[in-house]
Amino acid sequence: MVHEYSIYGMTCNGCVNSAAKALLQDPSITKIDIDLKAERVKIEMSKHLEVESLQKILDDNQLHYTIQNIGDSSSHKEKTPNINLVDGSGEYHCPMNCEGNKNYNEPGDCPVFGMDLIEEPKALANISLYTCPMHPEIQTDVPGNCPICGMDLVPAQPIESNENKTYYNLRKKFILSVIFTLPIFIMAMSEMIPNNPLEKLISLKTQSWTQLILSIPVIFYAGWMFFDRGWKSIKSWNLNMFTLISIGTGIAWLFSVTGLIFPDIFPEQFKGDSGIVHVYFEAATVIITLVLLGQLLEAKAHSQTSSAIKKLLNLAPKEAIIVDENGNDRKVSIHKIKVGDILRVKPGDKIPVDGIVTEGNSNIDESMITGEPLPVSKEKGDKVSSGTLNSKYSFLMEAKKVGSDTILSQIIQMVNTASRSKAPIQKLADKISKYFVPTVILISILTFIIWYIYGPSPALVFAFVNAIAVLIIACPCALGLATPMSVMVGVGKGAQNGVLIRNAEALEKLNDIDILITDKTGTITEGKPSVNSVFTNGLHPESKVVKMIGALNKSSEHPLAEAIVKFAENKNSEQLSVVGFESVAGMGAKGVVDGYNLSIGNEKMMMQESVMISDEMLQSVKDEQKKGRTVSYISINGELNGYITIFDAIKPTSIDAIYALKRKGIEVIMLTGDNENTAAAVAKELGLSDFKAGFLPKDKLEYVKNLQSQGKKVAMAGDGINDAPALAQADIGIAMGTGTDVAIESAEVTLVKGDLLGIEKAVNLGYAVMKNIKQNLFFAFAYNTLGIPIAAGLLYPYFGILLSPMIAAAAMSFSSFSVIANSLRLRNVKL
Repeated sequence: MVHEYSIYGMTCNGCVNSAAKALLQDPSITKIDIDLKAERVKIEMSKHLEVESLQKILDDNQLHYTIQNIGDSSSHKEKTPNINLVDGSGEYHCPMNCEGNKNYNEPGDCPVFGMDLIEEPKALANISLYTCPMHPEIQTDVPGNCPICGMDLVPAQPIESNENKTYYNLRKKFILSVIFTLPIFIMAMSEMIPNNPLEKLISLKTQSWTQLILSIPVIFYAGWMFFDRGWKSIKSWNLNMFTLISIGTGIAWLFSVTGLIFPDIFPEQFKGDSGIVHVYFEAATVIITLVLLGQLLEAKAHSQTSSAIKKLLNLAPKEAIIVDENGNDRKVSIHKIKVGDILRVKPGDKIPVDGIVTEGNSNIDESMITGEPLPVSKEKGDKVSSGTLNSKYSFLMEAKKVGSDTILSQIIQMVNTASRSKAPIQKLADKISKYFVPTVILISILTFIIWYIYGPSPALVFAFVNAIAVLIIACPCALGLATPMSVMVGVGKGAQNGVLIRNAEALEKLNDIDILITDKTGTITEGKPSVNSVFTNGLHPESKVVKMIGALNKSSEHPLAEAIVKFAENKNSEQLSVVGFESVAGMGAKGVVDGYNLSIGNEKMMMQESVMISDEMLQSVKDEQKKGRTVSYISINGELNGYITIFDAIKPTSIDAIYALKRKGIEVIMLTGDNENTAAAVAKELGLSDFKAGFLPKDKLEYVKNLQSQGKKVAMAGDGINDAPALAQADIGIAMGTGTDVAIESAEVTLVKGDLLGIEKAVNLGYAVMKNIKQNLFFAFAYNTLGIPIAAGLLYPYFGILLSPMIAAAAMSFSSFSVIANSLRLRNVKL
């Protein structure tokens, strides 16, 4: 029988192989077929097995995948936690993202690569907690008095982060390891001093026993986690760095203990002049100490890789001032704010939630979200965003979005999700990592055999030491960390500059763009159009026409419609009833207003409605369009009544951005639903030689497909619903953060400020991250490619050079740290 199930949590072919191997252990299962992309598995079995039995097989093999019946609503599918400013996460994941979005509820080490799990940025840290100094069980999120003793509540001490706990725990173990290893090292190295002065004070046998005693705290306390991780990796067959360390140091230590207690079982080659077997306690303890140092440096560096997310989290204020119905100010926790609440924001305060200014005006520093340093003037009706800083005057605002709905929360969520995603370039490292450790163990065994057969006397000693050196110098973690560390730092860097990256693949695609297609309204232009004039032919009074088109456009989402509504409101137009409103994509809108059939839109709209346009009217419209203005025709009851002219200023940054992108060899094409004359006027001002006018959403989509069929890598920038299909089709979709949610959801890159200079920043970020990833991969490949042969003794026949296992341990410890340190350089890149 053949059954099909859903299976979740797998990220690569290595996961597929592990799952298939585990399931085939059951004699009832005869064939496994896993579709990684579709997250489905077909299982051929001789007798029926319940899905719970299949899950147990995976769990028993320490595989963190979830198998369930297709369509099961009780899905265990691992999802990226929804970071928000109310709940936080406090969850842990592997820094190498080897299990995709798999999270753990407790700190520990990764079951695949053995590395310390790192904690998701925890937004709960942003809640102000107050406690009583006499009664610590009393905790509240607002200041006040203790209900037990009446004392003033004081801010609670912050809980130490898991990162700090890991760092301080490693530091304690490292210090202890150094204290016990140093005398062992001195005793071992004294043998190299002529006439060994230490031997005159302490016999070699006593020294060996002393080294054994001193090594016990190092092996069984400071370094025990390496052996624990190594054993787990062998049991689950997820071979990793700790497999090699535990085998290498374990063999060296056990060999030394056995040689000390049972010297007679060893060949003479292992014995010195005094007949005592040479021990390697110093190698085992020094290796443990150096690996601990590497882990310590990595723990310190890891805390810096997610610094961008932590800075974003810290932008959120902890408290806000709410104005009640009586006009009284009351300080509350940010988490108690509801939509519709009126808040007072004083100079120097952070904006607590997203909203609009209802009274007063001020200058707002939005640099923490947009990356732009100049304060932005805000007045009544303007939007303000959570986390930005009020720099000048006090004002009132109405809360519109709170908690996880604020733009700051969404940025944090997007950054966190992107940091955990995998770039396609990582597939190479994943493929190599799968075979890396078994290959190293095989090379170590071959090294021992070759040295034993062909090596100089004492051949066994040379074979033993070089085999251990091979195990110790290899570092699969450097390969595994090369991509995720760069992605994490790069995504954070982008967020600080107003460039939000949806996933790591987008960073790689940004590096390959040939053509940028851009919309006009709201992308190249300000997206804040204003009405210049209304022309009517006298069939209906202008005041009546303005009332009607204002009423109709209240139901439209288009920026031009918003300008018409504002114009009508300024004329103090009365409210008219609208029936049967319809938005016609790329053309305009129509409906019945106050009993009249009203249509407003471009020439295509008029043709669709069978409205005749006189030659005189056409010429008048063309004259307006050549000035860069957008013209919408107005028809009432099937007759042309006139037109309205709208002007949308070009953003000051658009010209600079287009020239900058051209210098990078990126061709820029403008596609717009506007008419040919208006588009030509805008293109001329921008210095664009290529543009297309009168494009409907489907035309934009087909144009993108056509370029892709020619082998071009296409980026699409837009801000409206009509841009969403093309944004989704493009190799890389870039949405203006000032645009619609549909456009933002369809894009892989969002520019918070919403101007084309952000695209230059995004492209520069893609270049910088990919360059950094390639540097990391080169270093990791080069390190292992050169280090392993040298450790095996390749240079000995030519130069007489051998690599001590202790030097190999030092090199291995610094390899992963070097990858992380190189990734951190991205924080200083200028975009």
